[in-house]
Amino acid sequence: MPHADHSTAPLRIILAAPRGFCAGVVRAIAIVERALEQHGAPVYVRHEIVHNAHVVNRLRAMGAVFVEELDEVPDGATTVFSAHGVPRSVEAAAKARGLPVFDATCPLVTKVHLHGARFAREGRAVVLIGHAGHPEVEGTLGQIPGPVHLAATPADVATLPLPDDAPVAYVTQTTLSVDDTRAVIAAIHARFSDVAGPDVADICYATQNRQNAVRDLAQQCDALIVVGAANSSNSNRLRDVALALGKPAWLVGEASEIDAAWLTGITTLGITAGASAPEALVEDVIAQLARWRKISVSELDGIRENVSFSLPAALRRAGDRHLATGG
Repeated sequence: MPHADHSTAPLRIILAAPRGFCAGVVRAIAIVERALEQHGAPVYVRHEIVHNAHVVNRLRAMGAVFVEELDEVPDGATTVFSAHGVPRSVEAAAKARGLPVFDATCPLVTKVHLHGARFAREGRAVVLIGHAGHPEVEGTLGQIPGPVHLAATPADVATLPLPDDAPVAYVTQTTLSVDDTRAVIAAIHARFSDVAGPDVADICYATQNRQNAVRDLAQQCDALIVVGAANSSNSNRLRDVALALGKPAWLVGEASEIDAAWLTGITTLGITAGASAPEALVEDVIAQLARWRKISVSELDGIRENVSFSLPAALRRAGDRHLATGG
């Protein structure tokens, strides 16, 4: 790593608000923790519960076993589906094997599934706005009966194998850039004469709030660090939003990935975190920066999220209320 910038100029750090865990992530983690508490280890989790290695490793140490496919789960083992959701074929396979399942699918992802299924029943061709191969997209594709067309960009809309007068409907991956999603929706409306779909504001409150906070942050800082996993879609989009506003921005999984050379010439640094990144990682980043420069830390005035989702009935304890978001 290059030598640190030992400039005596203090580094002003501004934290985004909101940042970090959303209600769906808080709920998913709590489902694994409660399942371990009530049923004992091991509990098998299909796919990473959320896209963050620190979260996954902590749960692994508690006795969670992460697998990619259901056939890796032993007969009779307690099973959890990740926050990203699963195809109906996986649900059916678990039921056929009699596996005890707790579904940690984010309720907002479930809402996308229900919208898509309703549009399909209405006879509309469904367009899923999302990135091929992402587990949420795989789950949504497998939840909607009938053919679903995937589009990630406005250019994809032009090549959809549908007549322009076909009745179409769109649903979206919850972790996309709101601006990019809006552009694809506009392309769908421009091409097709009969379009139905949710309002862009209906996609995911947490995605939208975190991206809006980055926009506000970018007005006040020279560069941004996004704390989040490389495979976290929503974290990558936060970096993209900052870059689109002309600000240098880096995505780091943990403090050790920061290059001191990034701070050269920087007097004000913005920090945010993706929806699956624990706040402890943000604190580690601040501590690392404090080793190199004198720092001051403040937080943007942002939306205070009070969204919470309840646990599955079988995992609730007496006195449980909805889980706090942690945001």
